[in-house]
Amino acid sequence: MSETTSIASNGSPSGANGSSSGAAQTAPGLDFELPILALEAQLRTLEQTPARTPEQEEELRRIRREVNETTRQVYSNLTPWQIVQVARHKDRPYTADYVSLVFEDFVELHGDRKFGDDRAMLTGFARLDQHKVLVVGHQKGRTYKERTACYFGCAHPEGYRKAMLKMKMAEKYGIPIVCLIDTPGAYPGIGAEERGQSQAIAENMYEMSRMKTPIICIVIGEGGSGGALGIGVGDRVAMLQYSYYSVISPEGCAGILWKSHQFAEKAATALKFTSSDLLRLGVIDHVIEEPLGAAHRDHFQTAARVKQYLLRSLRELSSKTGDQLTQQRYEKFRAMGKFLEEPLAVAE
Repeated sequence: MSETTSIASNGSPSGANGSSSGAAQTAPGLDFELPILALEAQLRTLEQTPARTPEQEEELRRIRREVNETTRQVYSNLTPWQIVQVARHKDRPYTADYVSLVFEDFVELHGDRKFGDDRAMLTGFARLDQHKVLVVGHQKGRTYKERTACYFGCAHPEGYRKAMLKMKMAEKYGIPIVCLIDTPGAYPGIGAEERGQSQAIAENMYEMSRMKTPIICIVIGEGGSGGALGIGVGDRVAMLQYSYYSVISPEGCAGILWKSHQFAEKAATALKFTSSDLLRLGVIDHVIEEPLGAAHRDHFQTAARVKQYLLRSLRELSSKTGDQLTQQRYEKFRAMGKFLEEPLAVAE
């Protein structure tokens, strides 16, 4: 990913503790954002000018309008590969950011009672307005030290077992579950395989499919492979506008099909994993629109839209019984992957 340094037009970056205070103040810009960054540089120069003249004030208003229009044009024409770059942006809000911006009274729960506590999987009870909920989500970490501790959002088997242990506790007390998905995939190391990575993910998918409490899943960044599916079976599955949800990363797909990661952009187009593609194909239920310039430019507005979607979904699901939830969830996932077969023409 090619990046250049810039300062966003508002807010400040998320801190090392994962809490967010708006859009990034010193945010790296992606290569296709260069026209926006150039205008923002002009804007900053004018804003820092003391005692501006009426002509400078008018120029300031003009550049602000141009920044908005250019940002709108750039982000309305992103390719799938560019969407992947946005989904991976280092200043994009993570699960811990949503915990601080969307929920209240969060109490983190640790450990799987078998091996240890996986920092790549964040779990805990919280309050969402009048609703008590369990929050489960991948956590990538903001600094390099945090990212290393969180394995860049790649959970181990103990992370998925921790998530399931807390989900069963929530089901016992009739508490809805909110899953925030943001991972390139489950951790692929030898230790993870030895401790039953694939089995842990499969058990989570099975158990989530029959839980008698509402489950809402949102892909907030990367939704990669089984790592995403391990907490991705829900009554409502949504995606943020510039996230992706795929059976494999574009680099992995390119390595398998074309034997080179240089074809990642071609693979991204072929995989049809953007939010608009998956909504059209019936894989997800809703696309949560991001603010102008994507989530990394405005954490607050993104969090407000996520909260609005969660509250609306909880209102819709709270009236259903446990048996209704499991039956509709079963029908929802069984309906995916339909295709039309035409009978072969018989040669005369």
